[in-house]
Amino acid sequence: MSKKKHFDLDQPLRHPDHHRPVTRRDFLGQGFRAGLATVLGGSVFSLFADPRNAYAALSQDLEDLRKSNGGPCDVSATGAGKVPFICFDLAGGANIAGSNVLVGKQGGQMDFLSTAGYGKQGLPGDMVPSVSATAGSSFINSDLGLAFHSDSGMLRGILDKIAAGTAAATNGAVIPARSENDTGNNPHNPMYGINRAGANGSLLALIGSSTSESGGNSAAPMSMINPEVRPTKVDRASDVTGLVDVGDLVGLLSQEDTVAVMESMYRISDAKLGKVDTRVSADAVIKDMVRCGYMKSADLADRFGDPGALNPETDPDIVGPSGIFTSAELGNDREFQKTAATMKLVVNGYAGAGTISMGGYDYHTGDRATGEMRDLRAGRCIGACLEYAARRNQPLMIYVFSDGSVFSNGMVDDSVEGRGKGVWTGDNQQTAASFFLVYNPAGRPQLLGGSADEQALHQQLGYMRPSGDVETASSPAANNVNLLVETVVLNYMALHGEQGNFATLFPNHGLGNSTLMDSMTAFAPIV
Repeated sequence: MSKKKHFDLDQPLRHPDHHRPVTRRDFLGQGFRAGLATVLGGSVFSLFADPRNAYAALSQDLEDLRKSNGGPCDVSATGAGKVPFICFDLAGGANIAGSNVLVGKQGGQMDFLSTAGYGKQGLPGDMVPSVSATAGSSFINSDLGLAFHSDSGMLRGILDKIAAGTAAATNGAVIPARSENDTGNNPHNPMYGINRAGANGSLLALIGSSTSESGGNSAAPMSMINPEVRPTKVDRASDVTGLVDVGDLVGLLSQEDTVAVMESMYRISDAKLGKVDTRVSADAVIKDMVRCGYMKSADLADRFGDPGALNPETDPDIVGPSGIFTSAELGNDREFQKTAATMKLVVNGYAGAGTISMGGYDYHTGDRATGEMRDLRAGRCIGACLEYAARRNQPLMIYVFSDGSVFSNGMVDDSVEGRGKGVWTGDNQQTAASFFLVYNPAGRPQLLGGSADEQALHQQLGYMRPSGDVETASSPAANNVNLLVETVVLNYMALHGEQGNFATLFPNHGLGNSTLMDSMTAFAPIV
């Protein structure tokens, strides 16, 4: 009997040098756990933020009240209209640098590392990107603006799901930054900071595919956590459709009649409130809250009386003959289901930001095939989000990170799925990096800098040593995960031209003065 050469895509990873999994993080990182389907409802008031697009057909006076600038029912200042944000939390310590996104020395991605450095990052000598300069075949792909290795599993997955026009309107940046391996001490998740920067949704502020405080595998920085916007767990279609319950009226009446009944309730209550004295000092505030509650109920029934409006499984852009996923893909793959649910809510503005945790990325299994297959699937999920944003004509920022990283000892996996690359031998935080991609319907986001050399320094925020290790003095984020999160939030704010407000929103930040922050910013504003 021939010995099996790799682990299947959803097969749990058992490492002889790791203790048996005992925590949620252990189970997720080694792929023993994919995610459950419990949804935690937010507060009543979290259901009523201003939508990104106006769906309501309320009577004009109620519509004016709902949109009143600074009025008692004004919900327009909650941050809706910001760039949607999705982060991918690859639990276990995935490879990002080298074999996926290229990371170079001080000059940027094309300032190549040594052959040994790329070898540590899983690339044999005949596949290093520097070969492109002297050989006929290129190992560099810049279809997404950000340079990937041409045989990157993540890149192949992304390109499998996006149209050429979507790729042409996308750009990205990579951040070489260490993070500890397989531990809960990595406050990687930026969603609370993204919310503080203004991201919000018409139903929820934040969502995540895990029940943790961050909504993902990695923790959030303590200084950013806001319990009022704790992520709601969403990882499948039923979680999405279960977010809104407009009661039995919609079943008894048509959606239009239901809205009319709700409006009548508002008007009757408003008339009665005018004749009532609550005898408390906050009389006016209480009455406004009651009035707005009725008005918002009418708005909710109008926008979500049809549950299918939220269902990713009935969205033809997501699934079906012309959908991003086939019916078989969405029906059989839990990671695709998580992705579809998250992108439906976030891209359409129902949630401001979301985390998708994907398990099984602790893939140093002595082969290469296991990691390649998982990177390919992660890429397909990333690509699906980009393509859905393109179809909805919405901008989108995607951030990809992992807790730690891996290294190769130079042995090669020549199997079909191993693709002739170096096997992943063990954990190594020195080779870690994170990256983000930004899609802009108006055209590819523009890197800062007046020359190609300057732009290269804004596309790679920090750098690596020739040995393939992070140079810890290359940026504030290079050796501090909290500052890595701050760097991501700064770049999110810069997409709106609001980076000048960063020090006000995060007064105790560690990114240094404005000059240093400018050097850690990738793109010119897109909105």
